[in-house]
Amino acid sequence: MQIQMTGQNMELTPAIRSYMEKKFQRVSAVADRITSVQITFHVEKLTQIAKANLNLPGTQIHAESKSEDMYESIDKLVDKLLQQIKKHKEKNS
Repeated sequence: MQIQMTGQNMELTPAIRSYMEKKFQRVSAVADRITSVQITFHVEKLTQIAKANLNLPGTQIHAESKSEDMYESIDKLVDKLLQQIKKHKEKNS
């Protein structure tokens, strides 16, 4: 699995990168057949935004979260991804 992280209008710090990798372990534990992940972080005025595109065999999952704190945005993003993966698994079972 490849995880690609980019920052738009902001510097992607090692702390944010390691926090995202740590949180993403929950997602990879639930969905073991992830082929690639693109995560984008950006800032619009006071809003911290995290977006993710997750590729699974046969489908693509997209999620976005906004908050005033980037770490809170990452937490919300991971929760949304987990919900969508569970929905996808139930649909295909």
